[in-house]
Amino acid sequence: MSEKKFTGKHALMIFVGAFGIIIAVNLALAYNAVATFPGLEVKNSYVASQQFDQKKAAQENLGWTVDARAKGGLLILSITDAEGKPVQVGKLDAVLGRATHVKDDTRPDFQFDGTAYVAREELEPGNWNIRMKATALDGTPFEQRVVLRVQKG
Repeated sequence: MSEKKFTGKHALMIFVGAFGIIIAVNLALAYNAVATFPGLEVKNSYVASQQFDQKKAAQENLGWTVDARAKGGLLILSITDAEGKPVQVGKLDAVLGRATHVKDDTRPDFQFDGTAYVAREELEPGNWNIRMKATALDGTPFEQRVVLRVQKG
């Protein structure tokens, strides 16, 4: 029975193979990170920063609280004022999606039922975001990202 010797050629193949796997995995992860990035939030961050304090103050003066829940195939978005009374907005635009990617994003068809905005949505368990833009009846813009955690069962 002949003994096989471990040579420099063997060491080089192991070294190149191990680092090749590491580099391939890193490239795959980097590609997926860039491919799933949804993009910019604003076109010009300097201009957005100049208006931020004014928009924030106007939004806080509304005194609204927003809550979301999923129940029985319905997505319920509750907007209440400082006294806890339901708020009906002039305009509501909302995007429902995952926090990590935009491929499942949808625009629920919310209808005001007198107490909350309701839309038919079957949601899988996990974390969801509702990126909502509303306009108060007096014209004040209101923007908020509402986190929704859907439990199994």
